[in-house]
Amino acid sequence: MSIKVIKNLKENEMAERSIKSWAVWEKEVSEFPWSYDTKERFYVLEGKATVKTTEGETVTFQAGDFVEIPAGVKCTWKITEDIRKHYKLG
Repeated sequence: MSIKVIKNLKENEMAERSIKSWAVWEKEVSEFPWSYDTKERFYVLEGKATVKTTEGETVTFQAGDFVEIPAGVKCTWKITEDIRKHYKLG
């Protein structure tokens, strides 16, 4: 299971996915464990974070990145700049 990051998502690709209609999640600089029961897709509006999985994969993403995290991933989030993102589960 690997985390997928797409940089520089084009406006038409955002529209096709209806990203701007997705819910918004915000979190301050912090570090916490997380596990995904279902797939999550999100588009980072502001900030920067690194996710390290229990399998040893480390992925960093920031404003402008589109990220897909598969169901079953267990990880630690380390938010290095307050983050704000549109997200969708499932």
